[in-house]
Amino acid sequence: MAVYLLPEEPVFPPVDEAEPDGLVAIGGDLSSPRLLASYTCGIFPWFMEEDDIFWFSPDPRMVLLPENFKVSDSLHRMIHSNHFEVRFDTVFDQVIGACAEMVRPGQDGTWIDPAFIDVYQKLYDLGFAHSVETFRNDKLVGGLYGVSIGAAFFGESMFFRSGNASKIALHRLVERCKEFGIHFIDCQVESEHLLRLGAHAIPRGEYLTRLAAAMKINSHKGRW
Repeated sequence: MAVYLLPEEPVFPPVDEAEPDGLVAIGGDLSSPRLLASYTCGIFPWFMEEDDIFWFSPDPRMVLLPENFKVSDSLHRMIHSNHFEVRFDTVFDQVIGACAEMVRPGQDGTWIDPAFIDVYQKLYDLGFAHSVETFRNDKLVGGLYGVSIGAAFFGESMFFRSGNASKIALHRLVERCKEFGIHFIDCQVESEHLLRLGAHAIPRGEYLTRLAAAMKINSHKGRW
């Protein structure tokens, strides 16, 4: 299959023409309109090579339905221990910066470079991107960030500096998604960590059907 080179306009080819690894297109820019358009098409930017952006729509796709989130006994105790405080959208820049610095097994460096940070900061300023922040003794010790459009939350990355801190942030995100009527959290690609927390992989076609339904719902605007 051919891999598309994107034009200047914020448009994408059909995802069913993706490569077996999910690669849909290369190029374009990281403008806010293009990034928002990518999510609504079931596509996300994964990394950059030199000046080229690589856009993916993997099959299968990992999702977490809020009602399926699994709380272990140890996490339940930690949630109710009052050792942590969870906030939304107060230190977005610190959360994405910490995610960029997080050392991850099997990964050489990070895809969250200054260009990525800049565009997600713009989406945050526009009210689309959000951070969930776990504090202990008023110190940021974990969290995650992502993008909310319609009735979908597109998770991007998480970090922790204290045990269970990112899980506690995810738990609070799940609860907020229930409050706002968000249908699913897009986790992008499969991981054992997310499987243990209740996420599961679904065929890309099913994901696109869920996505289309979620995009018909008005989203909660502005800060969370």
